Amino acid sequence: MRLIQFFIPGNGRRIGVVEDDRVFDLTAIDPDWRYIYDLFFHARENKCTIDEYIAQFNYRDTQTFVYSDLLKHHPGDYNGWILPTLDHRDPAHCIITGTGLTHLGSMAQRNSMHKEAQKEKTDSQKMFEMGLEGGKPEPGARGVSPEWFYKGNGHILRGHNDYLDIPSFTDDGGEEPEIVGCYIIGKDRMPYRLGFAVANEWSDHAVERVNYLWLAPSKLRTCSVGPELLTNQLFKDVRGFCRIYRGEEVIYDSGELLTGEDNMSHSLTNLEDHHFKYPQFRVPGDVHIHFFGTMKLSYESRDKFQNNDRIEVKFDGMGEALVNYIRRIGQKSSPFEIRKG
Repeated sequence: MRLIQFFIPGNGRRIGVVEDDRVFDLTAIDPDWRYIYDLFFHARENKCTIDEYIAQFNYRDTQTFVYSDLLKHHPGDYNGWILPTLDHRDPAHCIITGTGLTHLGSMAQRNSMHKEAQKEKTDSQKMFEMGLEGGKPEPGARGVSPEWFYKGNGHILRGHNDYLDIPSFTDDGGEEPEIVGCYIIGKDRMPYRLGFAVANEWSDHAVERVNYLWLAPSKLRTCSVGPELLTNQLFKDVRGFCRIYRGEEVIYDSGELLTGEDNMSHSLTNLEDHHFKYPQFRVPGDVHIHFFGTMKLSYESRDKFQNNDRIEVKFDGMGEALVNYIRRIGQKSSPFEIRKG
């Protein structure tokens, strides 16, 4: 099932099921369903999954919207727009994290960014090889931990056709085309995976390249997820591409991108285990958006981003492409003032 969250001026937030070019309005069935989050907890109360719960209703009898029209619109458009795939009413309870060095291509680029003069293996190489050796454990066994990073909370989350920001304190940004897992922690403190979505884990490769110990702050940027939540898509062999446009000109084309377990050094269950093993990530009611890693970056293959450059990320079987635009926030940076409380 393909689910979206969207906004229609005058009607507010809504959730819908996408079939072909139609969006069936689930909020018309129950006005309490303004977030996919709401739908999840209603389904849990009825002891079923979201798919099973929606199937109990004649949603095809509800009003519809034209999906291709919604995809064209930007946030704030009077015709409506698409929201991030999954979020929380309180952005502080939407936790955004990820794992890296899970794909061969990513390891090669990170290694070139972090490599020093000596011929010894870099930490990136060592971490990737650990994944190759122990990232796909047998059922019931715990595998080796992947690289892990914290990105932010729901305040940094952006949707389809929204802007990704380059802050005033840095020179550039960097797209990271990925798939994310979308989770909600139930009242029983168990993580529930609702499904997968296309994402752009926007980072700062200019900062990271200076010193790999700056990887953590390089991740503290906006990111985008959407436009769709795929509730029953397999994460095995997923193929796609990323293209960057300046006006109508393509300034970067990734070629074929490979993700999914068949193309990774870690299994999905191992990545999930090493995130949710921490009790603080099993707080009832929290939303988790978890990135599974990218395979190729444009940073060394293009000029610096300019305002309104357009990034398109598309993966087969994962719904429509995710599109975002670039926005620079100021040109000069000065120290941030801290006031006495």
